[in-house]
Amino acid sequence: MSSAHHGEVTSAQGGIGHAIAVAPVESGNLGRDDYDEKKQQTEANLSELETGLEESLSSVDSDDPPDGGAAAWLVVLGAWCASFVGYGWINSIGTFQEYYESGPLKEYSSSQISWIPSLQIFFMSALGPLIGSVYDRYGIGLLIPVGSFLHVFGLMMASLSTKYYQFLLSQGICSSIGVACVFLSALSTISGWFSKRRGLAFGILATGSSVGGVIFPIMVSNLIRKVGYGWAMRSAAFIILALLVVANLTLKIRKRPVRASLSRQAMAEPFREPAFLMLLLGLFLVPFGLYIPINYMPVAAIGAGLDQQMATNLVAFYNAASGVGRLGSGYISDKAGKFNIFIIACYVSGILILSLWIPASGGVGVIVFSVFFGLFSGAYISLMGALVAQISPPEQIGYRNGLTFLISAIGGLTTSPIAGAILESPTGWTGMKIFAGVLLLSGTTGILFARFLKTGFKLSAIF
Repeated sequence: MSSAHHGEVTSAQGGIGHAIAVAPVESGNLGRDDYDEKKQQTEANLSELETGLEESLSSVDSDDPPDGGAAAWLVVLGAWCASFVGYGWINSIGTFQEYYESGPLKEYSSSQISWIPSLQIFFMSALGPLIGSVYDRYGIGLLIPVGSFLHVFGLMMASLSTKYYQFLLSQGICSSIGVACVFLSALSTISGWFSKRRGLAFGILATGSSVGGVIFPIMVSNLIRKVGYGWAMRSAAFIILALLVVANLTLKIRKRPVRASLSRQAMAEPFREPAFLMLLLGLFLVPFGLYIPINYMPVAAIGAGLDQQMATNLVAFYNAASGVGRLGSGYISDKAGKFNIFIIACYVSGILILSLWIPASGGVGVIVFSVFFGLFSGAYISLMGALVAQISPPEQIGYRNGLTFLISAIGGLTTSPIAGAILESPTGWTGMKIFAGVLLLSGTTGILFARFLKTGFKLSAIF
């Protein structure tokens, strides 16, 4: 296109130049002053034409994200829907553990049943590199529709399940693979549309999982009591289907992907970058500190004297506060720096575990901890993708996002067994809480060093 425009400019120059060249022959009737005036006007018009074409071509060829506009915000809407039905659904998986233990799977142990939610968390994260590579090569044209089908189909099949292997295949594997395809694609898509306002865009996306984490547990538990498990799952699947239709219609990539698979050199490149390696190390450790309070908050609350209903509501309190934290941290990070806000929020979260959760001996202390911990830890979900995008080339964002989710999958699979083992040791609850706080602070320190490798030891740098 640019060569065609250049040809038009050359043609225009030639035509105008010819008019100027023949003008003296006809200038006898015009006078010298009129001729000079028309010549200057013609040259000015030519200069304006060239400037306009250069600006037009520059804007067309620019790689800068638009940072707004109807198309960009529609992508955010679609990503929010994907977050609601993706991580929002994963956040509600604890609702099913109690039902399965007392209902259709009561002959199985709690440990065996826990493989269903554990697989959901694992597939959500472990498929990251594969899905990221497919995204980088083919875009979302295949991932979003296939993921939508697998998620809804898996839940529909779960609504008909009666045996352990059926729940494992439908809810633990099929639905989870669909969630991974949809959510990870949405996460990578936003990066192409936003740069200066990327933190806000990721913050809005992250609130979807918070809202889903509040609505789905309450809705599913009430529907199971009123209409039974089958229709509770089908009702959830229909809501998820409606939101996935919106996601399929609004999620679009801004630049067509280059359909070439990543070379071995490109796949190994992140592991040669010290800053990215430190980011991976930090994101490996941080989830241990985040998942332990989320998973054990209700149990710890009952031990602190709260009744069963209030202990269950702590999860809703946490998710509601986390939604505010995710949106707020995303917005502020656009002005103060993504790494800066992420590091501050995670340090505060670790300090809250050590200074507030450990000494909490009554209901009020546990409730206050759940709210403030949700408020600050929300930055993890909100900004993790933004951190990766900030230090990654655009053509590798999908792959590198996948790597970070794969690393975090280790925490998702091993947090509960490790925490359970610590609880059974002489240190009990105190030891488990210290373990969570120390690992969260250690992981955040790793991310701080990743920032230093990019900015130097400049604490005031906006990064």
